[in-house]
Amino acid sequence: MIGFDNEYYIRQQTRSILERVERFNNKLYLEFGGKLLHDYHAARVLPGYDSNVKMRLLQELKDKADVLLCIYAGDIERKKIRADFGITYDSDALKLIDDLKACGIIVGGVIITRFDGQPAAILFKNKLERRGIKVYTHPYTKGYPTDIELIVSDQGYGQNSYIQTTKPLVIVTGPGPGSGKLATCLSQMYHDHKEGIRSGYAKFETFPIWNLPLKHPVNVAYEAATADIKDFNLIDPFHLEAYGVTAVNYNRDVEVFPVLRRILEKITGGESFYRSPTDMGVNRAGFAIIDDDIVQEASKQEVIRRYFRYQCEYVMGFNEKDAVQRVELLIRDFNLVPEDREVVIPARSAAIEAQNDTTRGNDGIYCGAAIRLRDGRIITGSNSPLMHAASSLILRTIKHLAEIPAQIELLPVTIIESVRNFKTEILKEKSVSLDLEEALVALSISAASSPAAQFALQKVKELKGCEVHMTHIPTPGDEAGLRRLGVNVTSDPNFASNNLFIT
Repeated sequence: MIGFDNEYYIRQQTRSILERVERFNNKLYLEFGGKLLHDYHAARVLPGYDSNVKMRLLQELKDKADVLLCIYAGDIERKKIRADFGITYDSDALKLIDDLKACGIIVGGVIITRFDGQPAAILFKNKLERRGIKVYTHPYTKGYPTDIELIVSDQGYGQNSYIQTTKPLVIVTGPGPGSGKLATCLSQMYHDHKEGIRSGYAKFETFPIWNLPLKHPVNVAYEAATADIKDFNLIDPFHLEAYGVTAVNYNRDVEVFPVLRRILEKITGGESFYRSPTDMGVNRAGFAIIDDDIVQEASKQEVIRRYFRYQCEYVMGFNEKDAVQRVELLIRDFNLVPEDREVVIPARSAAIEAQNDTTRGNDGIYCGAAIRLRDGRIITGSNSPLMHAASSLILRTIKHLAEIPAQIELLPVTIIESVRNFKTEILKEKSVSLDLEEALVALSISAASSPAAQFALQKVKELKGCEVHMTHIPTPGDEAGLRRLGVNVTSDPNFASNNLFIT
């Protein structure tokens, strides 16, 4: 089911950005919010949205655009994680540079923002510079946010290195929120105007979608996605006052707008081009929605996914309870319950069935898992002494897709025993059952001699985008395997082992 038109979106978005460039005498700093690549949140709430559509947009603009990448020194220091990839922000920045290069787009420089000599940030800087990448460090802006005279001075933005750019559009991006993109844009504008270049600023951020209602599920899903940083949507009061038109924005943009407008006026020496924070945006995503019913349902499901995620992050110590409570209220606003996620009850039932099966010989914790295929069929799996629930689920699923009879084994006992012996006898691990990564490696080995395993292995790619739920938090090997399959996975906030250290 498709609810979003990518081609129309690219045409509209390209035109909107280029029009804004022209308004600022062909020198515009465009703050790229959200994820530049692999925007899975957008793909989930806007079915049909290409998670890499922003890269396609960049390729349309690359002859007119330079790219700068910002990363906050504090995120490097505390090793902040990008949850959908399970990698740190600094690693994500390296990956983004590689991905852009593969598409013919070169990052003109990396800016480490709010730099204060953090050791990890220095190591990151050294690593990049020794690979030939230009790195700039910007300290915290003195006087921000109240002392405009100090901010817009040689002691404020003037302290920052000026990054030379040659093209009319400068895209400023980063691996996550709070990376210093706005400050970098304004710093560049300050230096430009000192040189007589009348540059401008604009913002490209997909969510919230300004021309959808405040409580539209797409916008509510954005609130759910940012519950941990306490973002919330509201009607832009500046836009309503200036134009008499209702537009949706979020709290941080609205709160900072009076200060930002004064900074822009101080830099340019004249009245700001913008009368509201919504004015600053160039987002056209709302116009590319072609089936609102599909989009609304997908967004409601995303709110439920976020609820399960925050529950798990809370028990693991990554978030506070209020993030869970905020999303729980959003679920109730739609008259939903977590069990409205279709794969939740089947997964729990699979765990109960495994516990009641006295022939299994498993004295530990019983875990269940369920997947919903594209045709609506739900398949379940559970753990056993041989393999984890995620392993059982995926093997059963690809066997079903390949229409392989139940009596044919995809993994011969000899291969399973070989892997188990390697883990216990050589690596001296206590766990002998196969996690998903191990099971997929074993399956690829089996495929070398088994046509059935080879055929089943080809079906793995059909799992991308399917919905999965587990009754227990995936172990690292299960989580990595599920992430690589591209499924949308949630789990109940239970640990799969009584051990504190889980491998």
